[in-house]
Amino acid sequence: MHIQSNFTDCRSLCNLTTFTNTKWTYQETNMNLERLPNDEKLSLCRKYYLGGFAFLPFLWLVNVVWFFKEAFFKPAYTEQLQIKTYVKRSGLGLLLWVAVLTTWITIFQHFRAEWGEVGDYLSFTIPLGIP
Repeated sequence: MHIQSNFTDCRSLCNLTTFTNTKWTYQETNMNLERLPNDEKLSLCRKYYLGGFAFLPFLWLVNVVWFFKEAFFKPAYTEQLQIKTYVKRSGLGLLLWVAVLTTWITIFQHFRAEWGEVGDYLSFTIPLGIP
């Protein structure tokens, strides 16, 4: 019974569009932050922020994209300061991940052949040809 009430709550918060054909059904869901109460916005923003620490930097990207307007362009409300903090930290964490990943990819592509067997073990596919 509790699952049904959560589904009903979600349906009231999301815009659902359903397309039906004889062979398939497509349902599109658009999340609308305007319909969420401020405390739930803060909770969702915090979950995405903390989820990014589980080596999921994509969650930080989603957090920044979804909550940027909410944090910096909406009229002030009590939870906005905390949302702004989570958005800033998510952006910083995302930039750090991009910098580290770009550095690693550049170093690996440049030195993989020189590393010999270790470079081959770290490779998913071994390119053919002269290094």
